Amino acid sequence: MENRDSHVDFFLGATTAAGFHGYFSQLGPQEGHHLYLLKGGPGCGKSTLMRRLAKQAQEPIQYIHCCSDPHSLDGVIFCDQGAAVLDATAPHTVEPNAPGAAETVICLYDSLDSSKLHPQQKMIEDLIAQGVGIKHRAARYVASASNLLFDNRRTAACATDFNKIRRYVSGLADRVLPRGKTTGREQIRLLSGITPEGMLFYRDTIPALANQIYVFQDTYGAASRLAMELLRAEALARGCFVITCRCALHPDDKIDHLILPGLGIAFLTSNPWHTCRFPGQKNIHCSRFMDTVHLRLSHNRMRFNQKTADSFLEQAIELMAQARSCHDSLEACYAPAVDFAAVDAQAARCAHLLGLDTK
Repeated sequence: MENRDSHVDFFLGATTAAGFHGYFSQLGPQEGHHLYLLKGGPGCGKSTLMRRLAKQAQEPIQYIHCCSDPHSLDGVIFCDQGAAVLDATAPHTVEPNAPGAAETVICLYDSLDSSKLHPQQKMIEDLIAQGVGIKHRAARYVASASNLLFDNRRTAACATDFNKIRRYVSGLADRVLPRGKTTGREQIRLLSGITPEGMLFYRDTIPALANQIYVFQDTYGAASRLAMELLRAEALARGCFVITCRCALHPDDKIDHLILPGLGIAFLTSNPWHTCRFPGQKNIHCSRFMDTVHLRLSHNRMRFNQKTADSFLEQAIELMAQARSCHDSLEACYAPAVDFAAVDAQAARCAHLLGLDTK
């Protein structure tokens, strides 16, 4: 079940405890995409170019947003064509592995007039350094919040009956997942992220791809973490196409959501950062898997952890807004030096390569 009249929104990278963490490298042959890699400086119109191409398409589109500025795009994925156009510059640098065969580089650096940029070299270098420093500070706040929330999850795990979760997931999978003869395939995405505008959750993506929604109500994430891992393994073993949406705070350690577009099914985690309220959703309250009496013994400490983590994340969000302001100033330095006619020519070339100029 996929609503072909609408687009869907994701992130492919987020600010985490370790700094920027992205999944751009798993695009390409792994997902069956030919990559069009945009290389260019700030303010060259990469995001505008991608939006223009997306508007020309008559097929399902995945919009990949920038966690540093959600109004800007890091990529556009053309689902039917097996093609993706990406901003391939830092911090999500992507280099071609098989140029021409698997990737096409679209160079926008030639649109820059160096004679207009050279007098501003010191300002440009200072803005870049300032932005990097602010992002590092934001990542430290995210790391502090992440550690506190991990402590809560570990505490909740001590009160969780994991065998009960395994039995429940086994029964749920048998009820709603068909058995296929081949191994399934997977895409990794993020549905939420820490941005300059706060914790952003692309909730409209879910009803665009699924009409059967199962929500694990889990404040601490211990029970839902195992449930999602088990459901992912079952879905892939049964031949399903799975969009695995990892946790923005713990991307290597925790899955927040699973979307199975071919079946119109979504398994979601609802917590204070992304509450899930959809018509007809089926709620699984994770307290059913937990010894709540035992958990209450740690209530005060866990409440302190939660409130302190919220404060750390607020500081991280404020710093990310400052970093975006630095980037805006950087773009203002570059914009007068951009030959936008040259950018338009590259956009037309990209549209031709994608076959969009014939549609």
